[in-house]
Amino acid sequence: MHVALVIFGGLVSLAVFLLFGWLWGASVSGMSLAAKCFIPAWMAIAAVNLWVGVHHAGYSMREELPIMLLVFAVPAIAAGTAVLWLSRS
Repeated sequence: MHVALVIFGGLVSLAVFLLFGWLWGASVSGMSLAAKCFIPAWMAIAAVNLWVGVHHAGYSMREELPIMLLVFAVPAIAAGTAVLWLSRS
């Protein structure tokens, strides 16, 4: 359940990034830039989630790495798709 909530939080964060990109950039290029900026920010958040799982929850790195990959990949793929879709507009 935690993994689903973190992924959902990532998708909501992407939506917030896109909203601010639209508000600040006032164009599609601002939204595209915001989606590109989201990816490293989400990587940092996923790494913190990994660290919490290893150091505080007691999971091994071997158990947490696939979870981190999933948690990072789903919102990052959505951001990449948004970048491609916005660049065509």
